Amino acid sequence: MHFFLEYFILVNLINYCMSSIGDNSRYYKICLERCILLDCENFLSDSNRQQLILYLTQWSCRDDCSYECMWKTVDFFQERHSITPQFHGKWPFYRFLGLQEPASVFFSLLNAYVHLMMIRKFRKEVRSDSPLYWLWHAFFIVCLHAWFWSAVFHARDFPLTELLDYTCAFSIVLMSCYVMAIRVLRDILPGFALIIITFLFTVFFAKHVSYLSTGRIDYGYNMKLNIFVGAVIAICWIIWCLYNYKKQPYVWNCAKFVILTAIVTLLEVIDQPPIYYVFDSHSIWHLSTAPLAIFLYRFAIDDCKFLKKQEIKEDSKKLP
Repeated sequence: MHFFLEYFILVNLINYCMSSIGDNSRYYKICLERCILLDCENFLSDSNRQQLILYLTQWSCRDDCSYECMWKTVDFFQERHSITPQFHGKWPFYRFLGLQEPASVFFSLLNAYVHLMMIRKFRKEVRSDSPLYWLWHAFFIVCLHAWFWSAVFHARDFPLTELLDYTCAFSIVLMSCYVMAIRVLRDILPGFALIIITFLFTVFFAKHVSYLSTGRIDYGYNMKLNIFVGAVIAICWIIWCLYNYKKQPYVWNCAKFVILTAIVTLLEVIDQPPIYYVFDSHSIWHLSTAPLAIFLYRFAIDDCKFLKKQEIKEDSKKLP
């Protein structure tokens, strides 16, 4: 259901795998070499020279030098060229409490909070014996897990946090596809077929994670896969909503979620320096996706109620 999530992955994949004018500049390289030589080589450990919060958030002396030289280089470029350079494919951000991209961290946690808030609402309004009750709880767990690692990755960009962020982002996409498949096919296929589908999705995700974990992330493969799965999700949901809207008008919450997600994802094509070096288009996209989850869970609540009513009607017909 998180259609166009692939654009988030696309933009970031391009950014993270490229060097940039800032870190390639002679000014930055000389500054970094001097800082490491003067500040890092003469101390036994990073904890001897750093603020506690930076030490706890794993900012090494060299990382700190890179951060300080980044801002000196930004000033140098703005004074002479009136431009803000990128560094390692990323715009410069002011760190806060050791967090590299504090706005994206906060807004990732906001998304997690919205999912938590809505699953509580779901549990209050939907009977536990309703069809697909378990499915939406599984979806919630996957999303909560993914948004947590998104926050961790934006807090500190390491190879491990990058891998966890990308694989968990794809887990949302794949889980959304699985939810769509189960909902659309549950009335068509027998129970054992749905079990097979579940098994295939699980194996596919495991193989995807295994492939990305074998070395450097294959960004091109990951991007293409997300685009393909996202397109399938969106097309199938829109067709399903159009087919069912007369007898199930609440399906428009699902359609609104898909359409609005596509619209706000246009923020991801904006590649401009962050506002006040805090809010970039990606963090604003994170902020925009948070309220959209409300439409999705409203659909889930109404759909489970609808399926339960159908189940009760069918059971009553079987009574003598």
